[in-house]
Amino acid sequence: MSIRCLAIDDEPLALQQLVAYIGKVPFLELAAQCQSALEARQFLENDTVDAIFCDINMPDLNGMDFVKSLVVPPLVVFTTAYSEYAVEGFRVNAVDYLLKPFGLQDFQRAANRLKERLDNTSASDISLTSHHSPLTSDNNILFLKTDYRIVKVSIPDIRYIEGMSEYLKVWIEGEAKPIITLLSMKKIEERLPDYFMRIHRSYIINLNKIQEVNKNRVIMDADTYLPIGDLYKESFQSYLNTKFLGK
Repeated sequence: MSIRCLAIDDEPLALQQLVAYIGKVPFLELAAQCQSALEARQFLENDTVDAIFCDINMPDLNGMDFVKSLVVPPLVVFTTAYSEYAVEGFRVNAVDYLLKPFGLQDFQRAANRLKERLDNTSASDISLTSHHSPLTSDNNILFLKTDYRIVKVSIPDIRYIEGMSEYLKVWIEGEAKPIITLLSMKKIEERLPDYFMRIHRSYIINLNKIQEVNKNRVIMDADTYLPIGDLYKESFQSYLNTKFLGK
């Protein structure tokens, strides 16, 4: 299995060398090369990669801040001429850190670490899913992959699910932050029980968690107002009619 890579460096010669090294490693596949973090961000809005080789010192947006800004960052190898960034690089869970100028042997070492990290992740996926698929509704449980981990989620505890491009935010009762996973709305909708309903192209809600319905909004709590999309109004109104008491 090849590892899709994104190469980022604002220096043309450094970027050219990075691309050449990627081409010399059989299990690496160059997905794109970018001369700025902003260009890389634009690429990632429409595509995904397994790993990023990223320079740190770049104008407008440096590589460290770029990686920190990604909701679900791929594996990262930082490249830079300044050794003082090494500690900070590993704080953002970088797989490796290449100090310029680096040779093919150093690059190969970083590539091998990438492969080892991905192989270990795949092995843990297999062990967890030998009897259950990564996403399963057995016993009201889902297993969702996030940040190179697989976490168990109790389906009744899901408040609502928010779609954002190819990722989902799964909001859980009692948790301040959502679980972010690479998954489609359609895929998760197929596995949820019938007390979940899609009310908008970007929202699936747990009907048991609704506090109030106000005009074209569903109120989940004092801070969460979710819109009801035109395509979903009829089915949601039908549900309300089955539960409504009064004149």
